[in-house]
Amino acid sequence: MPEYRAHFDAVVEFANGGSLSTEGFRLDIPGPDASADDISRLLVQHLGLALVGSVTLSNLEIVEEQHRGSRGIETAPAQSHRVIDLSHVIRAGLVTYPGLPAPTITPHLTREDSRAKYAPGTEFAMDIITMIGNTGTYLDSPWHRYGDGADLAGLSLDTLVDLRAEVVHVTDIGSRGVPASVFWDRDVTDAAVLIHTGWDRHFGTPAYASGSPYLETGAVEYLVEQGAALVGIDALNIDDTESGGERPAHSGLLAAGIHVVEHLTNLGALPACGARFTAAPPAVEGFGTFPVRAFAIVG
Repeated sequence: MPEYRAHFDAVVEFANGGSLSTEGFRLDIPGPDASADDISRLLVQHLGLALVGSVTLSNLEIVEEQHRGSRGIETAPAQSHRVIDLSHVIRAGLVTYPGLPAPTITPHLTREDSRAKYAPGTEFAMDIITMIGNTGTYLDSPWHRYGDGADLAGLSLDTLVDLRAEVVHVTDIGSRGVPASVFWDRDVTDAAVLIHTGWDRHFGTPAYASGSPYLETGAVEYLVEQGAALVGIDALNIDDTESGGERPAHSGLLAAGIHVVEHLTNLGALPACGARFTAAPPAVEGFGTFPVRAFAIVG
């Protein structure tokens, strides 16, 4: 179902004196027929304001636009139970991260050769895939960054499966770095925090390699402080790979035992709140990163 947001300027006068003004504010609304009074009330609720005397709106425009999680607006119930695939397809020759080897797929046993090994009419194919763990949509465990951290086999499924998802839609923030402030209005504790930048539209093309969004250091510190369970992004890297060799996002998150999932896709299909997220790699000892079939359940 379509979602709507209101764009407006506003002046809030407080009953006990003082005022607050804003220009170009954007706010989730329940539908296209929301009145100015409805929007004024939602603005007050979203900002958590007290002792409001009056709200005056101007330049009001209602547009069809994805909700971003404004307070006071419940996520619209899904029409039915849906599973949303959030993973890129892995294929031979796929370039996930420039400079890393692409996967190769070769037959171990072809269907034709198998016919001599099985009963008439019975045949199988067995194939070998050779790839680096950083292929497609993948999860980083602490061992990826720290030699004494948990490897893939050491991860608890409780931290990978059926996590409450907080999806932060930041496709229009106007900067590469995602700041801590975009998470302040969310309950990220024990949640899978999924950062929707829209950069996945470039996946598999040269444009994916430069200018990618990333998580600012202050945001890393905030998510660690708040106790997020997992942080995912639909971009080249959760760190800024164009600022040198330091990796503060990986370092901070993985040191705190917060899993990192990179190269997600299709996050725009998820509501800001209400989905359940899963991204479980195989339990491989002595290995820190591996592709996952990441998905979310909505409804």
